[in-house]
Amino acid sequence: MKPIYVVDAFASEPFRGNPAAVCLCEKPEDERWMQKVAAEMNLSETAFLVPIEDGYDLRWFTPETEVDLCGHATLASAFALWQTGRLQPEQTARFVTRSGVLTVTMDASDGWMTMDFPEESPQPVNAPEALIQGLGLIPRYTGKNRMDYMVEVDSEQTVRGLTPDQQQLAALNGRGVIVTAKAAAGAAYDFVSRAFYPNAGILEDPVTGSAHCALAPYWARRLRKQELTGYQASKRGGIVKVAVKGSRVLLTGEAKMILQGTLEV
Repeated sequence: MKPIYVVDAFASEPFRGNPAAVCLCEKPEDERWMQKVAAEMNLSETAFLVPIEDGYDLRWFTPETEVDLCGHATLASAFALWQTGRLQPEQTARFVTRSGVLTVTMDASDGWMTMDFPEESPQPVNAPEALIQGLGLIPRYTGKNRMDYMVEVDSEQTVRGLTPDQQQLAALNGRGVIVTAKAAAGAAYDFVSRAFYPNAGILEDPVTGSAHCALAPYWARRLRKQELTGYQASKRGGIVKVAVKGSRVLLTGEAKMILQGTLEV
C-alpha cells in the first residue's frame, strides 16, 4: 500500500489551479505500473516520489506518457511532503528528475512556495501550417524550445477566446502549444496564457508550471522586468509568479490539499 494525495497546485482555494496526484513509493516502481496508475488517476500529471539520499527521486506521468518537466506536480509533491510532516516548513524539498535537480522552498509566513527550475527560452521559428490552422490565426511571434511551441497573439481577449483544433495541434512535432499575450490594461498580472498538449493526452492543461519556464524569459525581455505575474486563463485558472535569475526561473504559487488516501495495488 502506498500513500497517495491529490493537490490543487497554483490555487488559492480548492477546485482551482491544476490538480496533480502525488504517489509516495518506498522503492523505484516499474514504468508500466506507474503509467497505469497515472491513467487511473486521469489527471494532467501523477508524480511518483522515491526517497533517496538528500531528497527524492521524482518522475511525472500524464495519462498517456512520461514527461521531462512538470511544474504543478512538483509544487504538489513538495506541498504533500510539508503537509504530511515528511519535511518541516523550513526544509527545502529537493528532487532529482529528468530535468536535473529541482528545489522548492516555502515561505512560512504566507505559505507561498517557490520552485527553482531551468529556463526554457523559445527560439524563433516559422509557424508551421498545422499551428496556424490549429489556432485559427497567424501569430505575432512563434518560438519553440525543446518541449513546446510558444506563440504570442494580439490580445488577452484572443487568448481567452481560442477554440483550437486539437487534431491539427496533435500533428505538430513536440509536446504542445503555449499561447500568450500581454495582459489587458489594468489587470493584476503582466501576461496571460493557455496551454494545449493533445500529444500527451491533455487537451488543455489548467495551469502549467513548465510553460512558464518559456513564458518568463520571453516576457522579461518584452516588458523589461525580471519579476512578473502570469495568469493561465483556463476554466480553472491560476496565478504563477515568476522571476528570471540567469539560466534559472523561479516559479511561485500556492496549493491546497484535496484528497489523502492509500493506493492498494
